[in-house]
Amino acid sequence: MKRRSFIATSVGTAIGGAGLTASTAAAADSDAAGDRLMSTPAMVMAPRTDGAEIIWAVSRLARGRVEWKTAGSTVVHAASADDFGFVPQSSRVMRVRLAGLPPGTDHEWRVVVDAIDGDPETVETPWKSFRTLDPAAAEAVFCVWNDTHENHDTIRKLHELTPKADFLIWNGDICNDWHQEDWLVPTLLAPAGTDISDGHPLLVTLGNHDVRGKFAFRVAEHIAMPDGRPYFAFRQGPVAVIGLNTGEDKPDDHPSFRGRVASQRHREEQAAWLREITKHPEIANAPHKVVFCHIPLRWTQEIEEVDYAGGGYDRFSRFSRDLWHDALVDWGAQIVISGHTHRPASIPASEAFPYAQMTGGGPRENQACWIEGRANADGLVITMHRMDTREVIHRETFPRLA
Repeated sequence: MKRRSFIATSVGTAIGGAGLTASTAAAADSDAAGDRLMSTPAMVMAPRTDGAEIIWAVSRLARGRVEWKTAGSTVVHAASADDFGFVPQSSRVMRVRLAGLPPGTDHEWRVVVDAIDGDPETVETPWKSFRTLDPAAAEAVFCVWNDTHENHDTIRKLHELTPKADFLIWNGDICNDWHQEDWLVPTLLAPAGTDISDGHPLLVTLGNHDVRGKFAFRVAEHIAMPDGRPYFAFRQGPVAVIGLNTGEDKPDDHPSFRGRVASQRHREEQAAWLREITKHPEIANAPHKVVFCHIPLRWTQEIEEVDYAGGGYDRFSRFSRDLWHDALVDWGAQIVISGHTHRPASIPASEAFPYAQMTGGGPRENQACWIEGRANADGLVITMHRMDTREVIHRETFPRLA
């Protein structure tokens, strides 16, 4: 099926399913972008206390650099060399890592790209700004999307409504699948033709659909992660953040995967990492502790046996919970924020599960939600909003941990 036809006709309503996708007009916009040297916006991803990563796509072989200056300064610096002694260059996706910046500082930046194949051409983007993370900040603000599934109308509306924040978490099921290689760039680096990192640097947690299809292994080339792997931990003000990768919603040996996934081994790797990272003082001693992962670790109705052979799949990731639960409890996790179900829900903590569980909505206009978290000296408030009506669906408040 050609991509434009897929975008125009594909629908789905099942939990974890495809959902409504983008319009043919949006697909045409993406096709037109491919004719330009710089075929996507430059996005700010993987924010850190000492910098971030700038990533964009090009239509032919080019070299590039990121110019930056501290806010208010006229001194311009250039990040223009990679680890192997080359100027950053690519015929597909380019990325430049900014490092060595002070925590909690504002910086302006732009990208300069020169074609080095075919007709000479130079592109200079407008100056933009971002702020490095700051563990000592008095407050923290974050926003969360999930299960956008390439629905362009939903992505544009969420982008319009989501307030500026310290970071935005795109919490999985960004796509429907990766059966064509040319779907990667527009879906990940120019979703609905927008720069969704504008106003809030972007962090990605992968969903089960994001690891599907014969070109899913190339997703890593099109996104940036703080430590180069699809799980992370950091401190922003009073909040310690852990992002995890729940992988697929069926066992690795399910025939539909054709032997391409190794989710269980990856979960085990994260379990060992969790035990170590939660001992780091800035993570261990945070006043608030929040976890992000696509498939929830709890659900309202937990089926003991799933009929995978008959089309069943996990509403919650028992595989992940069995490996991670004890470490999260020992750490003192207050809430796990997820997606996957396409049903907004908030499950309170209990004696068996001392962490709350919140799940966002789905890709359709009447399903989509954005989640906003705000933490300060008074505590942590997490609010879920419906996209279509902007009403508050759930609001949960957490006191500071001792």
